[in-house]
Amino acid sequence: MQFNNFAGVFLNTITVILGSSIGLILRRGIPEKISKAVMTAIGLCTVAIGICGVVNSQNQLVMIISLVVGSVIGTLLNIDGWLKRIGDSVSSKTKFINSASSVEEGFVSASLLFCIGAMTIVGSINAGIYADNQLLYTKSILDLISSMMLAASLGIGVLFSAAFVFVFQGLIVMLAALLGSFLSDFAISEMVCVGSVMIFALGLNLIGITKIKVADLLPSLLIVPLACELIELLALQ
Repeated sequence: MQFNNFAGVFLNTITVILGSSIGLILRRGIPEKISKAVMTAIGLCTVAIGICGVVNSQNQLVMIISLVVGSVIGTLLNIDGWLKRIGDSVSSKTKFINSASSVEEGFVSASLLFCIGAMTIVGSINAGIYADNQLLYTKSILDLISSMMLAASLGIGVLFSAAFVFVFQGLIVMLAALLGSFLSDFAISEMVCVGSVMIFALGLNLIGITKIKVADLLPSLLIVPLACELIELLALQ
């Protein structure tokens, strides 16, 4: 692996930091009702993005198996609680925060929104296998805008999500570089679909309809390749 494999990850991290910083500056002059309206709009867009990704599933059995098994693993590991504890830790050490819950919400929501979409999965895999960062470069521009809007609505927790973006995407790049040759187009496609389900759930949370522990679904992404192999072995594909 070379630096070129991680160029997109570094740029994406920087754009999240920059966008969040701008959003925090702008936040001071934005009325609360405008902030809530923006948050609702972001939530609705997130739901729409999730729906668009799910409809491209080639085999819904893979999605079902992956999410069911992944949710069990994530719940047992309490990944959602782990992320929230990070948010609490950040808020306790940061003098800029008025509400610990706002830091937690901003950190968790932004971390998941920036890390489980189709562009993250496919872009990171392309970067790991082919050193092709074009998709991550495009995602970086989108995240620059998204992080501004999120930080203006949810506060400084969004800024700290840049660390999660760096670690999460970096790990996918590393795994893709090591194991990418074993991932079929079928598996990559279904990983995008499973990620889209999580994006949909996150959108519902942002709107305020649900309080789904989306982070507990993250292991589902690791289950997808195994589920694909199982489906193909049983000739159900």
